Amino acid sequence: MKALTILLLIISIGLLTSCQASPKKPPTQVVYRFDDHRYLELKGFYCEGELWYVDNKMNIRSQVHSQFYRVFTKKYIHPSERYIAITSYGAGGFSISKDYGRTWEGASFAPGGGADRFGKRIPRRKDRDGYWIPAGEYTHPIREDIISFTVVNDQGFMLTKWGDIYMSSKPFDDPRLEPGGSGIDYISSGEKHHLFPRDVGSRWGKDYLSWVSIQGDKPWKVFAFYENFQGIPNKIPKVKNYRGWDRMRCDPSLGL
Repeated sequence: MKALTILLLIISIGLLTSCQASPKKPPTQVVYRFDDHRYLELKGFYCEGELWYVDNKMNIRSQVHSQFYRVFTKKYIHPSERYIAITSYGAGGFSISKDYGRTWEGASFAPGGGADRFGKRIPRRKDRDGYWIPAGEYTHPIREDIISFTVVNDQGFMLTKWGDIYMSSKPFDDPRLEPGGSGIDYISSGEKHHLFPRDVGSRWGKDYLSWVSIQGDKPWKVFAFYENFQGIPNKIPKVKNYRGWDRMRCDPSLGL
C-alpha cells in the first residue's frame, strides 16, 4: 500500500511538472544582411514567423510581417537603402518601404503585365507542387522560373529563366497624375484616351511589370505612358562593391 502511494505521488508530481513546463520561445535569427548595419530578423520555428527590419545606424526597428513569413530562397541582391523591397518564398508580391525601412506597405504585380500574355513563347510547365501551369505569363512569373531579385537605385528587378525582367518604376511619381495635374493624353489601338489625376497617394515602386509590357515594340500596359517608366533598359543595373548577402539564410532546426 505504501509503495502504491509513493508511485501515485511520483506520477502526480510528473504530471504537475509537465503541465507547468513553459512552452519553448520562438527562436530569432538573422536571415539576411544588406550591409554591416542593416539586416532582417525572423522570429519563429521552422523558418516561418514574424519578420523584422533593423538598421542600427539609423536606429530603426520595424515589423515587416506579423506572422507566416517564409524566406525567399532565390538569389537576392539589395544595396538600395531608401527603397526596400522584400518578397517571400512564393514571390507572389512584395513588402516595400520608401522611407529607409521606417514604414511598410504592399506592392504587387500589375494584372496583365506579364511577359507572355498569350503563351507564344513560355511553355506549359509544372509548379513546386507538381501542378501544370498554362503556357505564358499573364501577370507574374511562377517561383520556379525566378532566377534573382535585385533592388538597386531604388528600383526592383526580378529576372526569370526566360530572360524576362519584371521591374518597379523609377523612384518618383508622375506629376501629371498628382492632384491638380494635367493628366496624360495617349493613343492606344488608334484611339485617343486620357488618364485623369488620382488622389491615391504616392504610387512609385508599388507596381511591378514586365519590361516588354511597357517598353516593347507594342506595349499594352498604360504604365508605358507614365514618366517614371520611361527609358528603363531591359537589363539589371550593375551592382558594385556590394557588402551584403546574396541569398537569405535560415536554420529550420533552431530552437527545437
